[in-house]
Amino acid sequence: MLQNIELLARDAKSWPFEQARNLLNHVLKKRLSDAEREAAKLLIDAGKADEALATFEALKRPVILETGYGPSGLPHMGTFGEVARTTMVRNAFRALTGDHWRTRLIAFSDDMDGLRKVPEGIPNPDMLAEDLHKPLTVVRDPFGTHDSFGAHNNARLRAFLDSFGFEYEFLSSTEQYRSGRFDEVLLRLLERFDAVQAIMLPTLGEERRATYSPFLPISPITGHVLQVPTLERNVERGTIVFDDTAGGRTEVPVTGGHVKLQWKPDWAMRWTALDVDYEMSGKDLIESVRESSKVCRALGGVPPEGFNYELFLDIEGKKISKSKGNGLTMDEWLRYGTPESLSWYMFQSPKSAKSLHFNVIPRAIDDYLSFIDQFQAQEPAKRIDNAVWSIHAGNPPKVASPVSFSLLLNLVGVANASSKDQLWAYFAKYLPEATPENEPTLDRLMGHALNYYEDFVKPTKSYRRPTEQEKTALLDLAERLKALPADTTDGETIQNEVYAVGKAHAFEPLRAWFGALYEVLLGASQGPRFGSFAAIYGLPQTISLIEAGANGALTKE
Repeated sequence: MLQNIELLARDAKSWPFEQARNLLNHVLKKRLSDAEREAAKLLIDAGKADEALATFEALKRPVILETGYGPSGLPHMGTFGEVARTTMVRNAFRALTGDHWRTRLIAFSDDMDGLRKVPEGIPNPDMLAEDLHKPLTVVRDPFGTHDSFGAHNNARLRAFLDSFGFEYEFLSSTEQYRSGRFDEVLLRLLERFDAVQAIMLPTLGEERRATYSPFLPISPITGHVLQVPTLERNVERGTIVFDDTAGGRTEVPVTGGHVKLQWKPDWAMRWTALDVDYEMSGKDLIESVRESSKVCRALGGVPPEGFNYELFLDIEGKKISKSKGNGLTMDEWLRYGTPESLSWYMFQSPKSAKSLHFNVIPRAIDDYLSFIDQFQAQEPAKRIDNAVWSIHAGNPPKVASPVSFSLLLNLVGVANASSKDQLWAYFAKYLPEATPENEPTLDRLMGHALNYYEDFVKPTKSYRRPTEQEKTALLDLAERLKALPADTTDGETIQNEVYAVGKAHAFEPLRAWFGALYEVLLGASQGPRFGSFAAIYGLPQTISLIEAGANGALTKE
């Protein structure tokens, strides 16, 4: 699905394709001379990326995209968002180049960082307190399942990414430092120490400047990651000298995992050593990207292409903070919504701040379902810009769900359902061929609807009595529906009667009539298409509901 659409990808307007084109230009500029770049671009724009790769040796190396993870805590919504969005860019790049150019997505864990504080809600906090300041891959695992706390959280990260089907390569910072993969660039940083300091020191406060060093040595005695000044540098031996509070003046090599770097130089070193071509980051890291890019150039590297996405806000418009717990966790979203709806939410306007709260989930689910339905009828140029193309790497499901999530939520409430079996019983006439096996999306949505209704809709439901105009119209609607066959399952036929009643009773605007239906009959300010709801709920049951609402029997008064 990612081949033979190069020309469509070249003209696509959605942000993953804009980023993919930026990435392509970045890689061509990074690897080729001006004349070579011009020739390669002509070939690629003509849909001949395979010829470009065969012609220019420098293009045979894979294009590397990276995401980062701090394993002092568990994977969270931001982790998912960064990997999901980077994957969207990766797939757009593959489409842009006919899927001829190999790509790699690295999920990098900064697991050599020292443990700075004991996380809340973790077992055996006293044991963790004893291991403070040690690299996370040396800190003992409080859960008792892995060799270290870092290994435990790395395993959780990989299981997390695997559960969503992401394609990635996991790299551990500890393993890269200890294996010598970073040694060449670390020695270069030692040699260009003053140039790096000239970049970093102006960004620090006076007190921090006095002791700052890009190198964080690991104490040979305590195993702590030390933030201490570098007293001496020996470029020929590849070592630094520092004052170890546990053992006095100490000399260690900067290679082989005896030191790690402060995080901005570390980011720059990683870009250089791994030859990273693309990495996105949050808006809060704009300055960090700028400083790390300068360090990367000082080390002889080329900073990657990327962009800064906006951060999520809580329901009050405040920045989400893990310590405050004012956001939405992955487990919470997946209790109430599908993984695809979350990917849909991540796709939308990544450079705009958005609320990340429970109330966005139903809309995200229904928007995703509607775009699946639209995809099949769209022409190819529209399909490639449809969000579901990016969510499903060009191969979205042929069908989504026969009903909306909002309709299911209202059905749960009106039917007082507490299980999927009860909901499936209502679909027996409306969709007689449907089963959990041949409508798996609908079955999943039922489970989410039951959870969401119980936790959020039920506690806030508020029915009201109808006005005289509304009461008369409701009783009229009940009579009109009685005139239809009792086994009517055609939602459009029922909807036509609903429209006719609204017009006959002069509701202005007509949406005021539908608002009355929702508020009086469903206890909500908005709801699903009423004809479809009635067809599934059953005509006799709907008529009884309308009569009860008209007489004020649904209110608690």
